[in-house]
Amino acid sequence: MEIYIRPAVPEDHGAVAGIIAQVQRMHVDWRPDIYRPNDDLLPLEAFADECARGLAFVAECDGQVAGVMEIVYRHIETPAHVTRDIVFVDTMAVDEPFRGKGIGKAFFHYLKQMKEEKQLDGIELQVNAKNTAALRMYEKCGFTFKSINMELLD
Repeated sequence: MEIYIRPAVPEDHGAVAGIIAQVQRMHVDWRPDIYRPNDDLLPLEAFADECARGLAFVAECDGQVAGVMEIVYRHIETPAHVTRDIVFVDTMAVDEPFRGKGIGKAFFHYLKQMKEEKQLDGIELQVNAKNTAALRMYEKCGFTFKSINMELLD
């Protein structure tokens, strides 16, 4: 299976929205105390804006959208931190039939090239603690822990 990563276009919206809805359902299953069912998390206008700004990408397999990645560029400059420019992975999701086939790794290869071309200092993301499959994949791709979010429930 050949994986092709490309900038997303508004015509990808239906497939991308379906993949985002799959991830939301996983979050609801893991943490119904925090997440609620919602299959309409990505309005077309917002997605079209991300596409126009070059912040949305899709993985295509055999002409079918099989994954989505949304990024944000962040400039970090505070008295407490070294000044850095990073790309933050806001969303990375793979359509269920395509999971475990190397799409996440292909996204990261694409991101590493982008980081070098744009001379960025790093790539960062957050992962749901219950998403052990994604966590393992990120670690295999070379990610390490930067911080851990914790919560106290009453």
